[in-house]
Amino acid sequence: MPVPTEELKLEIVNAATGKTLGTKAAPSTDGALVVRDFPDGGPSPARWQLTPVPAAQDGQTYVIRNADGGKVLDNPAATDRGVRQWAAAPGKKSQQWQVVPVEGEAGLYFIEGAADGTVLDLDDPGKEDTRVVLRAYDESAESQRWRFVPAEPERISDPVLRWAPLSHWNSRRSWRLDRSPALRPVPGATPAFSDMLLVLKQYGSDQDAGAWKSSGADRSPGGQPGWWAGDGARFLADTTGTGRADIVGLKPAKGAVTSSGRGDGTFDDDERALHQGAPSPSPLDLWTLVDTTGGGKPDLVVLAADGVRVSSHDDAGKFAPTGGKLALKAFGHGQQAGGWLAGKHPRFLADTTGDGRLDIIGFHDDGVWVSLQDEEGKFAPIADEPVLRAFGHSEEAGGWLAGKHPRFLADTTGDGRLDIIGFHDDGVWVSLQDEEGKFADPLYVLDDFGTERGWSSVEEHPRFLVSTTGGGAVDIVGFGPQGVVVSRGRGDGTFEPAKLVLNDFGLAQGWTGGKHLRFLADVTGDDNPDVVGFGDQGVWVSHSRGDGRFEQAQLVCRGFGYSDDAGAWRVDRHPRFLADITGDGRVDIVGFGGPGVYVARNLFRRFRTR
Repeated sequence: MPVPTEELKLEIVNAATGKTLGTKAAPSTDGALVVRDFPDGGPSPARWQLTPVPAAQDGQTYVIRNADGGKVLDNPAATDRGVRQWAAAPGKKSQQWQVVPVEGEAGLYFIEGAADGTVLDLDDPGKEDTRVVLRAYDESAESQRWRFVPAEPERISDPVLRWAPLSHWNSRRSWRLDRSPALRPVPGATPAFSDMLLVLKQYGSDQDAGAWKSSGADRSPGGQPGWWAGDGARFLADTTGTGRADIVGLKPAKGAVTSSGRGDGTFDDDERALHQGAPSPSPLDLWTLVDTTGGGKPDLVVLAADGVRVSSHDDAGKFAPTGGKLALKAFGHGQQAGGWLAGKHPRFLADTTGDGRLDIIGFHDDGVWVSLQDEEGKFAPIADEPVLRAFGHSEEAGGWLAGKHPRFLADTTGDGRLDIIGFHDDGVWVSLQDEEGKFADPLYVLDDFGTERGWSSVEEHPRFLVSTTGGGAVDIVGFGPQGVVVSRGRGDGTFEPAKLVLNDFGLAQGWTGGKHLRFLADVTGDDNPDVVGFGDQGVWVSHSRGDGRFEQAQLVCRGFGYSDDAGAWRVDRHPRFLADITGDGRVDIVGFGGPGVYVARNLFRRFRTR
């Protein structure tokens, strides 16, 4: 687990004994610290906060403060080497500690004294508790390893009361008001969303709403609704170039169909054809709607068996010709086009050079392949060799697996060119693109966000590349085992050490990829990405502070959630999106449920809702 930020309260647990750092069970005035059990019903374990030392150059030196009493971890240099909690003295070296990750052990750390390099260890066990002492570093000593356990998140919501039956000894029954497991948005939640409203009885998973079923191909490396969509997918896209979000659905028999957005949070009842599919469409085809040329109108791009097919937008609002034009004999799932498979070979449409036109970048078995788009809108044939023999599926190219190792394209240096960022078992690797368009050999830049640090899969632990400050260098934001983790970009292709910035939306708080969706989106219009999670009770938002940190989560919409009380939404059947469907500059919630399309309007700065 990454080192928590100073706002988070946490317990410090010894890895060898499973006992928690705190004061003695018997009252004491010497401040000596021990590890001991804290049984239910007794005193609560001590909670600590890590405050960075401003003058430290390594960024890993902290004052460890008792969150309840204010005293700090102190090395008195006594002959018995006992550690205590003591009144804070600014700048005192004996109260400064370095938190050093244990190599190859996710979430475990050595706590090393900055004064003399000794580390926290355990003395011989006592009757009730075991003293914490300082000893020389011993790589094999499990008692010198510690785990940080963040406190429960302080979520904000209102409970719901319900009538609960009471049974009596004489068989009579009465009723009382009791707390329900259901929650509702707290008054004044920021931002707040309206209740769910069924706006269109189509595009749903129920039989009466079309019996839509996604193939599962529309998953991006970040875990959010994907750039490419497969059969049965439903998503939101601007189909006309007017800047308005429309509903798009992909039917094997009909091709692409749409219901236009009206700009008021509703959609046309009529379902019209956008593009007639090929005579014999393949379930392996992947689709997207995107403006490839920068001309202001979207194109329909299909990764077909024979390669990349493009249909341009005509004046009637349709995409022609039928089946699309074969723009490139590559990146397709047929052997004649390279044998690219959705479960093995990620492909992107992105402007890699900064010229306003989208290029095609793919990660095959042997590495990275690129086709640049020229001024005439044509995609160049791919070369005989990959542009970079790395980030590929085969062992020779790194052994990158689509389900475990997400790969991204982002400008990490501010030069307008996209670089490659990949998350492998051991951490983050970056390949910078130079002025000539060549990708350098990958550099290992960060020992976090990989499977060896507990990030088991793309689905379970989504990761994103986005600026958390509304501008500047891109940062890494991930939903890790213990919560939201951020690594700030330095603007040179490297990243600062990862920090746990929010004790929520992680596996430890009950969020799982199979049940819950998590996104980053600007829901307040301040140009900073907020955390949005579709949890059990509904939609939770953690507002960005603008510096890579986030506030505690608020329940803002009682709907779109996993539990029956919140609609019984399922990840594999009910896609959900954040998009501005009203043109007011703030994202709304759009979900494809059983009966059809549901919408919750963003009411931030309008009025308060329950």
